[in-house]
Amino acid sequence: MLLSVVAGAILFFTYLVLATGRAPYLRIDRTGAAIVGATLMIATGVISLDEAYGHIDFRTLVLLFGMMVLIAHLRMARFFSATVQWIASRVQQPTMLLVAVVFVSGTLSALFVNDTICLVFTPVLIELARARGHRPLPYLLALVTGANIGSVATITGNPQNMLIASVSQIRYLPFLAALGPVALFGLALDAIVLAVMFRADLRPGPLESAGPAPRPIHRVMTIKGLLVTAFVLIAFLLGKDPAIVAAIAAAALLITRRVNPQKIYRQIDWDLLVLFIGLFVVIGGVERVGLAQRLFALLEPVGLHTIAGLSSVTTIVSNVISNVPAVMLLSRLVPQLPDPHTSWLTLAMSSTLAGNLTLVGSIANLIVLEGARRHGVEITFWEYCKVGVPVTLLTLLFGVWWLT
Repeated sequence: MLLSVVAGAILFFTYLVLATGRAPYLRIDRTGAAIVGATLMIATGVISLDEAYGHIDFRTLVLLFGMMVLIAHLRMARFFSATVQWIASRVQQPTMLLVAVVFVSGTLSALFVNDTICLVFTPVLIELARARGHRPLPYLLALVTGANIGSVATITGNPQNMLIASVSQIRYLPFLAALGPVALFGLALDAIVLAVMFRADLRPGPLESAGPAPRPIHRVMTIKGLLVTAFVLIAFLLGKDPAIVAAIAAAALLITRRVNPQKIYRQIDWDLLVLFIGLFVVIGGVERVGLAQRLFALLEPVGLHTIAGLSSVTTIVSNVISNVPAVMLLSRLVPQLPDPHTSWLTLAMSSTLAGNLTLVGSIANLIVLEGARRHGVEITFWEYCKVGVPVTLLTLLFGVWWLT
């Protein structure tokens, strides 16, 4: 009983910091909270060190790391920014450019992780909008909502999908077949909502043909990165183990005469990897003392065993503590549900689409918010919610209907 109370208190502290972004009177961020929580679970005897090692899902970490190396290579080659500039040079009409941003960010997010697409595209879109005499806001909202929706489609679209794929053993093609249509419908709906809401801002202006001068890409790095990307996609579609495929891709890219590996390592999101490790241990401690079972019993009356019920719970929890920690917590409940396969897909779908509800719903949102702020563009909570709330509710309704 005492261990259950201790584990519950550690879980509450960890998730409080995850929800608020900091600890009261302490300079601890979300990653720090996961480290402290995991350490306390071991130090207080809730879980042994050997058991903690056993709860760390190294397949997820390997998949995340391998994809980060691939993305870092393409970023250094300026492939992503060149893609935006190439499209902008060929699409002059503002509404069509907005639609293009939605679909391009969604497609690339499905392939290369939504957080990275938001990080790379934000400054390019701001520069593009200013050069054309437009407000950057519509394009930034198109970027972040499109990236979140598009990432629903694949196991590599976002970190929580990678975790779900690793734990559930759902392969790339079945995942894509189940949730690809949800992403496609969501992107179309997102484009319509944005075009209607910002129709007054999307009128052609006197600077419509203007745009930022394109920066040249590194051709050799780009070709190598795209060849490795093609290998990864083919291997995924053939049903090969995603973690092994990602590791091979990372190793192939690190064999080079041109690029200093330190430059690649500096672009790896080490904080996210450490956050995952800490949360694996925290949730492992919670599971060991039986708190996961009690949480399942507590949530059972809301219909957790149904697609609609699980989606509702996931949406709420994702917007309180962010979607990655939410999936980490709820992943312990899914195997106990009557149809685990559909429940895993429901968890992936709802946790990702829920990221569009508010500014704090996903890390991708915060990346665009901070990137815009650094360039003198403010995105208010209300401005975001005017788009995020209807898009989230409508896409979730379609997703629930589709999976049902």
